[in-house]
Amino acid sequence: MRKLWAKNSGEGDQGRIRGPLFQTGTRRVKRRRTQVDWRSQFLLCRSTSISPNGSMGREAPPSFRITHFARTPMWFKNLQLHRLPAPWAVTPDQLEKWLAPHAFQPGNSVEKQSFGWASPRDDGALVYSINRQMLLVFRAEKKLLPASVVNQVTKARALEVEEQQGFKPGRKQLRELKEQVTDELLPRAFSIRRDTRVWIDTANGWLVIDAASQAVADDVRGLLVKSIDQLPLASVHVALSPVAAMTEWLLSGEAPGGFTVDQDAELRSSGEGGATVRYVGHALEADDMRRHIEAGKQCVRLAMTWDNRISFVLTPSLTIKRVAPLDVINEAADPTAQNDDERFESDFALMTGELGRMLTDLVDILGGDQHDSMHQAAAA
Repeated sequence: MRKLWAKNSGEGDQGRIRGPLFQTGTRRVKRRRTQVDWRSQFLLCRSTSISPNGSMGREAPPSFRITHFARTPMWFKNLQLHRLPAPWAVTPDQLEKWLAPHAFQPGNSVEKQSFGWASPRDDGALVYSINRQMLLVFRAEKKLLPASVVNQVTKARALEVEEQQGFKPGRKQLRELKEQVTDELLPRAFSIRRDTRVWIDTANGWLVIDAASQAVADDVRGLLVKSIDQLPLASVHVALSPVAAMTEWLLSGEAPGGFTVDQDAELRSSGEGGATVRYVGHALEADDMRRHIEAGKQCVRLAMTWDNRISFVLTPSLTIKRVAPLDVINEAADPTAQNDDERFESDFALMTGELGRMLTDLVDILGGDQHDSMHQAAAA
């Protein structure tokens, strides 16, 4: 079940839900915090209904949107890594001009989804920049119209048509009815907005997407390529296989270069149907690890900590998940910040500085970046 927070607000409002709006299964949801099962519930206000002939009751308020609850205001939780030339000689003003034609516009009543670039600070600017570090926001909006609701209304309409014409509608007629019902329900469906942040380090040649889902990252990359002509975006290629390196670190019980191995790991046998062993919050005993590795398993997920400052989970694709700053970093936050703008600037500078150093060290313990090596060879 996906957990979302609901709010009755306009764009940019941080208000909470105004009343008990939903019911899931047989249990009524609490007033403020609302957990919704999207597979079985259509997101309509409690007073909205579908009559037997498929018509809708009271319309949903147009300002109602569902948004994901952000646990922290700044720190990225996931790092999908990409390489740019270092340094990447693009100014914030240049980037702003490239993004402007693709700025986010709310979808009209018949569009199922829309996406574009939004302002990171809600001040109209599409690029937030400090010390050659840039922040972008990819915004996607999708109408929530479950197939079960469309099928329910279509079935009711089909019964009406059958009574009128004296025989059941054929496949073509049913398809047309379904399209008609979809067009009627879309303007009244709720929409959900999701913001995905992008960090660009022009000094060190990193482009990082804060997305756990590969599909979301693909959407962001697609709009980046569409917005920036001939974007020199490349994957990260390191000398050592992350799987081989993580397996070796488990076997030895330690990682190099200021990194430590934590208590979460996943080992998997190669080939289809291979056995998988997961450790969660459990001591990774050397004898157990050796036994699994000797049986042919390799480490495919490993929780680690860098320099006692940042914890994360490393994966085979070099996607970094569950990024979390530790207390030593939280204590380093600027206590003199007087307002939201100063706090945002301080937090962004702190995050990019710490993550930038961590990525440099991570690439080093994996044998170095082959992308950098190729550029140096070409320059020579």
